[in-house]
Amino acid sequence: MKQKTYSKEFDWKGKTLKLETGKLAHFADSAVRIDFGKTTVLCTVVVSKEPREEADFFPLLIDYEEKYYASGKISGSRFIKREGRPSEEAVLNARLIDRPIRPLFPKYYRNDVQVVVTVLSYDPQCPPEIPSIIGTSLALSISQAPFQGSVGAVRVGMKNNEIILNPSDEIEGLELDLKVVGNRERILMVEGWAKEISEKRMLEVLRWAHKQLQFAIKVQEEFLANLDIKKAELLISESDIHVKLSSLLGSKIKKTLQLKNEEKRQEELNRFEERVLKEFEGDYKQIEIQNAFNDLIKKETRRLIIEKGFRPDGRKLDEIRPLNIEVGVLPRTHGSALFSRGETQVLSITTLDSPAKEQLVETMEEERSKRFMHHYNFPPYSTGDIRPLGSPSRREIGHGALAEKALQNIIPDKTFFPYTIRVVSEVLSSNGSTSMAATCASTLSLMDAGVPIKSPVAGIAMGLVTEEKDGKITNYKVLTDIQGVEDFSGDMDFKVAGTKKGITAIQLDVKISGISFEIIEEVFVRAKKARLYILEEMAKVLPHYRKQVSPLAPRIEVLKIDAEKIRDVIGPGGKTIREIIAQTGVEIDIEPDGTVYISSESDKGNIKQAREWVENLTREIKVGEIFKGKITRIVDFGAFVEILPGQEGLVHISEFSEKRIDNIRNLVKVGDIIPVKVIKIDELGRINLSVKALPSNLKKGLPFS
Repeated sequence: MKQKTYSKEFDWKGKTLKLETGKLAHFADSAVRIDFGKTTVLCTVVVSKEPREEADFFPLLIDYEEKYYASGKISGSRFIKREGRPSEEAVLNARLIDRPIRPLFPKYYRNDVQVVVTVLSYDPQCPPEIPSIIGTSLALSISQAPFQGSVGAVRVGMKNNEIILNPSDEIEGLELDLKVVGNRERILMVEGWAKEISEKRMLEVLRWAHKQLQFAIKVQEEFLANLDIKKAELLISESDIHVKLSSLLGSKIKKTLQLKNEEKRQEELNRFEERVLKEFEGDYKQIEIQNAFNDLIKKETRRLIIEKGFRPDGRKLDEIRPLNIEVGVLPRTHGSALFSRGETQVLSITTLDSPAKEQLVETMEEERSKRFMHHYNFPPYSTGDIRPLGSPSRREIGHGALAEKALQNIIPDKTFFPYTIRVVSEVLSSNGSTSMAATCASTLSLMDAGVPIKSPVAGIAMGLVTEEKDGKITNYKVLTDIQGVEDFSGDMDFKVAGTKKGITAIQLDVKISGISFEIIEEVFVRAKKARLYILEEMAKVLPHYRKQVSPLAPRIEVLKIDAEKIRDVIGPGGKTIREIIAQTGVEIDIEPDGTVYISSESDKGNIKQAREWVENLTREIKVGEIFKGKITRIVDFGAFVEILPGQEGLVHISEFSEKRIDNIRNLVKVGDIIPVKVIKIDELGRINLSVKALPSNLKKGLPFS
């Protein structure tokens, strides 16, 4: 039903938040325009009329659309000017919206729901991520979808230990950057990075954020109170097959789940599944039987954990699976490490290259370069599956970004370590927490390559199983280092990465309507204990980064020149710098401040020669210096001599010899190399040279001495 046009403005700590519906996108089930400052976001929702009969999941699709026009830009690509596939930032923002929204739908809801979030106007003072989450929550609340919202969201920054609400994109030097989503009572989602923040301080920040996001919930409730909203009547409940399966196999499944031999346990479960598929064939659809069977496994797994503290592999609640760590496993890469935690196995490879290989990032918000990149690949064989290989999935992009956040603040500064750094994590085997295994493997890979990281980073994934009554959690168990079946059966995936000193990245996903601060506090205590243990095990294999950068990596030298002299190195139309590169076989990158990076693959280029060339092009010549120079021109009154590349001076005919010279061309020719001394530099920078002013030992043998 089309809503009447309605809008309302609110003041949010000095920034205007305006909500509007009914004016735009009339054929969508609901549409909300949300303005935060001068940022404008359109959130639309369309819900299918019928459920997917064969679906075993909730088909929710969140699309986040960045438009270059929103920031007054045209794409920098020479050939493609319209928006193409979503940028990594857009994918990550779509995931930010999806993760807190998905748990707030009924368990067995199978109607397609598509949310399209389009950024129409971008104001750096008011980034669009938070209004996108709020607008989606409001649009879903207006639609016929059975959304159990509303949710509030805030972005939290910290600088000089002072907490900042919804910091602008232009603030530099943040020590923490988090997105936090919650409802009235609990936290639903956390995502972000920090510069080694303590668990105590992080908990304080989250408590503060939860108080601040209540405003976003309040304004939605006020807005909704003025609308006539009618939800579709939905009949969503467990099929009676769940009861039949539980009665038939409940005790047997429970006994099977306590088998410590995982292979035998899985064989038994497969046998039970085959049995029920045959027994109920014809009475129910195959997908219904499989879903009910999986739900039974999940139910009994949860019951064992809650009632007995028994985990599927027999571990204690706070026990980490066995670790296996190797470094230097690949012979021709710059750095490599293999990290295994139980059956989860990740191989990370580090590549170092020149500053010229930095990634240029062009988004709606900004154009920038990245010198540290972490990429994560999840091939089908890692889970024993078969599927076509293609572009990175949203999950791969998200997991890669999380590990990158965990590591980005321990990467050395460019002035100290000028390399461009790329780390790729290949998931070879997956049974839970591959992103945190990637973080550990990548730390070791960086150290193996000789990258002088500030401190090693490790990560752990924490799980949760709860019992609820009347919407309140009455009992719960926190699990350290969750494996696949616990992630599948549990209520939470809480990843915490950091150093010995503190947290560097955090990500919370839940499958229930949020978690309490009591649970978060326990997670932090347990995660820190696990992280410190893993760091100790990593240190046993590689206690310190290699003292020398990998011999297979390029060599790089850095020098600083006067910024005014950059044009002398580049030359007219780039002629000079091209000549240096061609003759020495190096790469040269020059920053606007005059920092020059000279790099070469191993020993292929002559870095020393290139450095001297650049230094000679930019050095200040002083009176009294002596050079050997090449005669470039001869005129009636003397000869011009190039004493440094691009710099020449005049030897007046009277400065060649104490004797009178009638015709200088009878003594020297163009191309001759002669010693000269600088005797004067005038106010215009013209250099006067002399041969006769040289020490006597340097004049011996000259034709005009």
